[in-house]
Amino acid sequence: MTNNDILKKLRVALQLRDDQIVEILELVDFRVSKGEIGNFFRAEDHPKYMECQDQILRNFLNGLVIYLRGTKENPKNPQEVLKKNKEQMHAGKENNSKPKPVIKASKETPKKEEFKPKKKTFSAKPNVLGNIKFNNGKKKKD
Repeated sequence: MTNNDILKKLRVALQLRDDQIVEILELVDFRVSKGEIGNFFRAEDHPKYMECQDQILRNFLNGLVIYLRGTKENPKNPQEVLKKNKEQMHAGKENNSKPKPVIKASKETPKKEEFKPKKKTFSAKPNVLGNIKFNNGKKKKD
């Protein structure tokens, strides 16, 4: 089992998003971008796949302990933290759903005017060339 597999399984089990993983790594002063995190979760044959090094997994696990348990000065209950994350996930899904438009049926609907195309008027072009005829190299049949 690779470090990438371990990271994927922890992400799914704890229902973590990429931005939360970045936040966890910042707790132990390890900076990594969302894009790099996404590269760890790609398929191994993908061109942008990146192998998760031991240092990254170690820092993630240390940050996860602080994220779930808190520090000695400010302890947390891990169950409450996970419950809070789950609520945020459900709230995020509800906020992302598009509200359905409300259509009020009124008795009087304004009638649209029928489309009438404008009539184009063409002005006669002045005959600049006069009575010159071009045959463009073609012989005319009489």
